[in-house]
Amino acid sequence: MKLPDLDSETIDRVLEMAWEDRTPFEAIEVQFGLSEPQVIALMRREMKRSSFRMWRERVTGRGTKHLAERGFVAGRFRSEDQKGS
Repeated sequence: MKLPDLDSETIDRVLEMAWEDRTPFEAIEVQFGLSEPQVIALMRREMKRSSFRMWRERVTGRGTKHLAERGFVAGRFRSEDQKGS
């Protein structure tokens, strides 16, 4: 998978957002232009194998990682670093 050139600060922020259970992949896409498969590829590249496997097990099927599967919208925390509507 082809990933765009990202500086280390951006990579760190994407990893942080992807690791958070309540940050949806759509928020990462709005802010950084990375689709879910690209985020997964970045996580695989940047993390140790065991950490990546643990993360994938945790987020696979988790409703909070996808806006369409979330049971709530109002009252959602929004980081000052987060772009988008």
